[in-house]
Amino acid sequence: MPPKPEVTGFFDKRTWSVQYVVADPETKKCAIIDPVLDYDEKSGQTATIHADNILKFVKEKGYEVEWILDTHPHADHFSAAAYLKEKTGAPTAIGEKVVDVQKLWKGFYNWPDFPEDGSQWDKLFAHGETFKVGSIPARVMFSPGHTLASITYVIGDAAFVHDTLFMPDSGTARADFPGGSAKALWKSIQDILALPDETRIFTGHDYQPGGREPKWESTVAEQKAANTHMSKCSTEEEFVKVREARDKTLPMPKLILHALQINTNAGRLPEPEANGRRYLKIPLNLLEGAAWEKE
Repeated sequence: MPPKPEVTGFFDKRTWSVQYVVADPETKKCAIIDPVLDYDEKSGQTATIHADNILKFVKEKGYEVEWILDTHPHADHFSAAAYLKEKTGAPTAIGEKVVDVQKLWKGFYNWPDFPEDGSQWDKLFAHGETFKVGSIPARVMFSPGHTLASITYVIGDAAFVHDTLFMPDSGTARADFPGGSAKALWKSIQDILALPDETRIFTGHDYQPGGREPKWESTVAEQKAANTHMSKCSTEEEFVKVREARDKTLPMPKLILHALQINTNAGRLPEPEANGRRYLKIPLNLLEGAAWEKE
């Protein structure tokens, strides 16, 4: 049996996101996965409430932060990777295909001088690459579909699958963002479900169907048996049809145009302008899927 890391999830109810601290109980080394930088779109305020709660937890447990990991450039929240690196000194990392996302959004934001080489992170992981959290072996699986750059971190017996599989009663993630692909998502999910049945699955979001309490942990066996999308789709063709039909009913995330300019830059906020203030840049009429009210 692979080693069993201690996994603690932190739920952000504003964005339904789950952040993780993954620790080796023997060495007390840990990784922080998909941390959230708080942002209020109505006021334009940013805060570090969630990130500071994670730092407090790490301190109380006596952990040492070894890695700050993002699974992909998120479309619904800002990454706190840059802030946590500043506070802990730990290296930041993401999948190497983030450069493809950078190239795509560099054009959307009209950023001629933006470096599209992934240099904003300390480490870019390739598919199959290995590393450690303390003494616990970890490896990277390329898991595109939701985005061009999505990866899964398999750390001991735990797989952090970001926006591929949700909890079984929620199904699977959307694949209609720029660069997304339902066909690629199907393949990524098959790779995840090929892991041993007892592998713990930790998802990146929970939308609390039926108003239940937030949940984020299942197993490969539970996903195979009960995932509401996968149990209905035995072939790639069936899944693509179901996923694309579902995606056409979904509005764009409210923060996608805000978040991608932060998250393609490893969680760094825009540089202050001459007046000392930072500004976001929102391209108009770029994305489809506006949720107009019907009269």
